[in-house]
Amino acid sequence: MSAMVENELIPGLPEEVARECLIRLPIEALRAAQDVCRHWRRVVASPPFHRLRRAAGLARPVIVFVQSDPASTPASKHSFPSPLFYRLVVFEPATDAWTSPPMIPGRPHGLPLFCQLAAVGRELVVIGGWDPRTWAATDEVHVYGLVSGVWRRGARMPGPRRSFFACAAAEAEGRWLVFVAGGHDESKNALRSALVYDVAADAWTQLPDMARPRDECKGFFSGGAFRVLGGYPTEAQGQFSQTVEAFDVAAWRWAAEGDSALEEAANPRTRTCVVSEKGKIYMCREGREVEMMEEGGRSGWGRVAELPREIRAALHMVAWERGLMVLGSGARGGAQMAYVLESGCEDEEGTRTWHEVAVPREYSGHVQALCSFEV
Repeated sequence: MSAMVENELIPGLPEEVARECLIRLPIEALRAAQDVCRHWRRVVASPPFHRLRRAAGLARPVIVFVQSDPASTPASKHSFPSPLFYRLVVFEPATDAWTSPPMIPGRPHGLPLFCQLAAVGRELVVIGGWDPRTWAATDEVHVYGLVSGVWRRGARMPGPRRSFFACAAAEAEGRWLVFVAGGHDESKNALRSALVYDVAADAWTQLPDMARPRDECKGFFSGGAFRVLGGYPTEAQGQFSQTVEAFDVAAWRWAAEGDSALEEAANPRTRTCVVSEKGKIYMCREGREVEMMEEGGRSGWGRVAELPREIRAALHMVAWERGLMVLGSGARGGAQMAYVLESGCEDEEGTRTWHEVAVPREYSGHVQALCSFEV
C-alpha cells in the first residue's frame, strides 16, 4: 500500500468528504472507529474533529448516571456495609439507547457510594465517595473518556477526605476545571475549604476558603463563577442555610451572592438545582413543577412545566442545551422512571410536554449522581 493511500482517511475520497462521513458516525461507532487505524484514532480524538461535528449540528446529548444494578439489590435493607453495586450508565436521548461502560480497572466492587460526577469536554471525572466495602471516605479521582472508552487514574483529592461536597466543572481559558467545596470530613465536621482540579494537568490547587462551612451543599458553574448553595455548619446538623457564595474565577475570590432567587433555590425543599451549558438554571419546586431562570436574569423564576405525576420519590434532574430530564420513582425504593422535556415538543396550546423514556429493567436501579455532555 502506498504512503499516499495510508495517509488518506478513506481511500479514494477527498479529505473534506471523508471527514464529513466520519463526523456523522453515532457515538458508539466513534469508539469503534478509533480501532480502525492510527490515523482514524488521531482524527477522532482531536478537538478540531469535534468542533466540526458540533458546527454541523451533529453533536448529541449524552446523560451519564451513577446507578445501582437492580440485580445486586439485597434481600434485606438492613445489610451493612452496602451490598449495592453501583456502576456507570449512559443514556442517549436522541436514540433512547442505554449502555453500561466498562468498570474502573481494579474496582470489581463498583463505583464509590455518593461519588460526584463532572462533565469535562468528552471526559467524565469521578471524584470521592465512600468505598462500598467499608463505607470509608475516599479521595480517589478517576477519568473516563466517553469516546475512547478508556479509564485513567487522576491525582488524589488533597486535604481531608470529604463527603457530600459541592462539585461543578467549567472551561476557563481553554482548560477544563473541576471545582469542589464544602462537605464534611471523616469526623463529620463541616468544611469551608475549596479546591480546583485541572484535568489536563492532573493537578489540584487550593482555593480560598468560603465564608462559612457548608455540609451537603449544592454547586454549579454559571456566569464565570462557581456557585455554592445552602449547606449547614457542624453545630446545626440538617439546618440548611438559604445562602449562596460565588467563587469568581477571574478575580480568584469568594463573594456573598445577594440574588434572592438563587437563595430560594438553596432551600432543600426545592430538591434539586442544575444549570445547562447555555446559562439556564433549573429548579424543581417542592416536587411539583420545574422552573427556570436565565443566567444573570432579573426576572426571577419562570414556570417551565409541571412534573410528571408518576414521579413521587428520589427525584433527580439534568439539563442540556435543548432539553431537560427528570428521573424518579412512584414510591421510595420503586423502579426508576425517566421523562424528557425538549424544545420543539409543544402541544397544540404551545405547552411543552414530557416524553416518557422506556427504561429497560437492567437500568431501573437507584440513581445517585448524573451529568450531561454534548458529544
